[in-house]
Amino acid sequence: MSSHCHDETHSHDHGHGVGGHDHSDDLTPALQSLLYQQIDFDAITTLNESTPHSGRAIVKKAWAERNEPTPELESDADEQLLIYIPFTGSVKLHSVLVRTTPSPTAPQTLKIFANCDNLDFNAASSQHPTQTIHVSQTSEVQEIPLKRALFGGTQSLTLFIEDNHSHGEEEVTRISYLGFKGEFMRLNREPVNVLYEAAANPSDHKNIVGTANAMGGGIGRGGRDGI
Repeated sequence: MSSHCHDETHSHDHGHGVGGHDHSDDLTPALQSLLYQQIDFDAITTLNESTPHSGRAIVKKAWAERNEPTPELESDADEQLLIYIPFTGSVKLHSVLVRTTPSPTAPQTLKIFANCDNLDFNAASSQHPTQTIHVSQTSEVQEIPLKRALFGGTQSLTLFIEDNHSHGEEEVTRISYLGFKGEFMRLNREPVNVLYEAAANPSDHKNIVGTANAMGGGIGRGGRDGI
C-alpha cells in the first residue's frame, strides 16, 4: 500500500520520552488539555487487532474510564499494531497517555507519525517516524511527553507499536487506554474553547464505550492487511 506524509514539520526525532504516572485524584489539570472531543472516532482504523474495532474502543474511553480493564486492544498475528487516529481539526500535540500492563505483553517501542496517510506495516517499518518513544510495563496511566515543535500542525497520527517487552517470547501486545493532550484548532484556524467532563455522560455520548453502539461502524479490521 502506498503512503503519504504531509510535511507539517521539518525534522524528525528518535528521542525517547520519559513515562510518568497520572494522579487519579487530580482530575482538573488532567482534563484541561485532554484531546477527546476533537478525535474523529469513526475514522480510527487499526491493523492487526484481534477483535474488530477494539483499537477505536480504547481511544473512545473517557478519562473517567481510563483504568477500566475492558475493552482492551490485543494484537492478532504477532506483537505489532498500527493505529491511525484522525482529528477534526489541527492539533499541537503535547503528550500521549497510555495504559498497558505490567506483563511482558505491554508495548515497548512506539513510533509516532504525524500527518501520514495510508501507512502499512512495511512503510511504518522503513520510514522515519516523527518521534519514537518507549512505553513502560505498568498498570498505571503513563503520560509520555512529546517534542511539541514536531507536532505543530497535526491533523492525524499513526501509531506503530513495533514490539513489546517480551523480547520475542510473546506474540500478543495489549493496551487498555490511549489518549492525547494538546491544543486544538478547527480547520478554519479559529481557536476553540473546549468543555471537559470529569465523568462520561451516556446521554451526551451516543456511542460511548459500554453502550450498544460502542464497537459499531467504521473500516478498521483485524489482521495485517491494508486499511
